[in-house]
Amino acid sequence: MQQDILINWSPQETRVAIVESGAVQELHVERTLERGLVGNVYLGKVARVLPGMQSAFIDIGLERAAFLHVADLHGVRSQEDGARSGQPPVPIEKQVFEGQPLMVQVIKDPIGTKGARLSSQISIAGRLLVFLPQDDHVGVSQKIPGDQRDALRARLQRLVGTRETGGGGGFILRTNGEDASDAELAEDIAYLRKTWTRIREAALRLPPGSLLHQDLSLLQRVLRDLVTESTQTIRIDSREQFGVLQAFGREFTPQAVDRLQLYKGERPIFDLFNIDEEIARALGRRVDLKSGGYLIVDQTEALTTVDVNTGGYVGARNFDDTIFKTNLEAAHAIARQLRLRNLGGIIIVDFIDMQREDHREAVLAEFRKQLGRDRTKTMSGGFSQLGLVEMTRKRTRESLAHMLCEPCAACQGAGQVRTARTVCYDILREILREARQFNPREYRVVASPKVVELFLDEESQHLAGLSDFIGKPISLQSESAMGQEQYDIVLL
Repeated sequence: MQQDILINWSPQETRVAIVESGAVQELHVERTLERGLVGNVYLGKVARVLPGMQSAFIDIGLERAAFLHVADLHGVRSQEDGARSGQPPVPIEKQVFEGQPLMVQVIKDPIGTKGARLSSQISIAGRLLVFLPQDDHVGVSQKIPGDQRDALRARLQRLVGTRETGGGGGFILRTNGEDASDAELAEDIAYLRKTWTRIREAALRLPPGSLLHQDLSLLQRVLRDLVTESTQTIRIDSREQFGVLQAFGREFTPQAVDRLQLYKGERPIFDLFNIDEEIARALGRRVDLKSGGYLIVDQTEALTTVDVNTGGYVGARNFDDTIFKTNLEAAHAIARQLRLRNLGGIIIVDFIDMQREDHREAVLAEFRKQLGRDRTKTMSGGFSQLGLVEMTRKRTRESLAHMLCEPCAACQGAGQVRTARTVCYDILREILREARQFNPREYRVVASPKVVELFLDEESQHLAGLSDFIGKPISLQSESAMGQEQYDIVLL
């Protein structure tokens, strides 16, 4: 399937959209002041070791300490081999200690209240290869067909050499290196080793908490990570950054340079495919399907739920076929929404209940097929006893909603506020509570216009009754700046 990549650049923000057959499939946003940390290498300092959790908190110079689990410590593979041979794994408290300098790499950005997730197993991505400097494993991407893998591995092993001959190190061949020549692979190997040498020298020179290596910007990662064989064009609307990308591409991704184009149109580049409208829809709960059905997407801290509904769709011959066609369309839409919104972690999908087993199998097969197009790792199970599909999608950065939005000031992220009547009754109870402790001349209620209006209309009798009961006048003051749940009771 042909795809186009559109890049909207400004000094404060880079936005990238991947479009296939006129439909937006992925959105990537990077803000200059909020650049992601994944791939960065730091010289950290162990701040605290938690034996009960088999993890440690590492200070890497950020606002919050980062998290390192024992499974992400370098050498864990050999520990697992030891466990299989009957030897217990080495606990984290015997591997690291408080105050210890430790070279670490960010594998997950800070998300919400959680700090960054770290690994001490360093990997450096190049144009054709991924370098694992602490290992000696030579491998090939799983996306490359199996009949070519052994030959490619042997060829790469020959180029890498061994540590005894001045070579060595672990390398994994990326998918875009499948057709690379020996000279291109050797050039990438030399570049990655030079980068690793620079990182090690910086670790000896700089104090703990220092950044040793920063991964590429989103603009550069477009050429390194997002371009595939099906990419037709890469269009960018900045002449200056077009030149920067050309220079970067000639050095690192020459196969992508020919597809790079400078967009000179009068309309903003994202208007070509209504991408700003697509972003607005991707921030909403409801996703309408072409058939008349719709999805409801709810994102919480623990998991994301997707509910499928038939809505107004009654086009099939019978009810079973209506449900089946809606679920098939939903399978396409859900996989696309996961990519668009960059939803990660645990995801629960509630397809409409289907009676026929062949319908369930067909929907599940189509859903897995669409998930297979995702460049982010996904795992999905079958239908549970309750008719739900459970899946996971690897989460490495904030979702689109978390990046572009913040909790509502009125509801604090709850998604709902108490009714004006509920707030009225809260105020009446609060006045009664105050009357038992204080003896003011008058009570003045300062509240939102909707609450005040209700007190003057439907709740006026209750307000007058309370005033008679406590023997004090109660006045009202409307304050438009107040949210519906906010109020003040002033003692005069």
